[in-house]
Amino acid sequence: MSNESKDGKHHEGDVAFIRSLAELLNASELNEIQVKREYGEHDRLTVSLTKQSKQVHYAAAPAAASAAPAQAPAQASAPAAGPASNEDPASLPGAVTSPMVGTAYLAAEPGATPFVTVGQSVAEGDTLMIVEAMKTMNHIPAPRAGTVRRILVDDGSPVEFGAPLMIVE
Repeated sequence: MSNESKDGKHHEGDVAFIRSLAELLNASELNEIQVKREYGEHDRLTVSLTKQSKQVHYAAAPAAASAAPAQAPAQASAPAAGPASNEDPASLPGAVTSPMVGTAYLAAEPGATPFVTVGQSVAEGDTLMIVEAMKTMNHIPAPRAGTVRRILVDDGSPVEFGAPLMIVE
């Protein structure tokens, strides 16, 4: 991480800012925080923090770098949500991906019957699961009629935007 701008000025507050974001992430039910600070046309700080287990991982991109390196740790963890495989589940034709960052729930409430199970036939629009984001329960509908081939996330697990949730073919 660099907190030196192009013209040599230091943004000493950036380190304290990142630490306070990490503390906020640890103390809250949030799973991810992304912040961009614009100091000028060619002077900015991009920070992405993602909670995994009980640890906070963070990455920051200096002003000249793109946002992609700052998000690499989050993307690297996405395949761990499903079973080990040589093919990327998100590339399969029946992949249903998460439309947001949040927590995946396979049932309407703890102990309830899951919305779907492997091998079950679903109609287009049937609820497959819920992704909770900012205390809002977002029902994830089946994009097409088909059969649930694989469920790639565990109940209560954090999911990233675009992460594969299940395969419906």
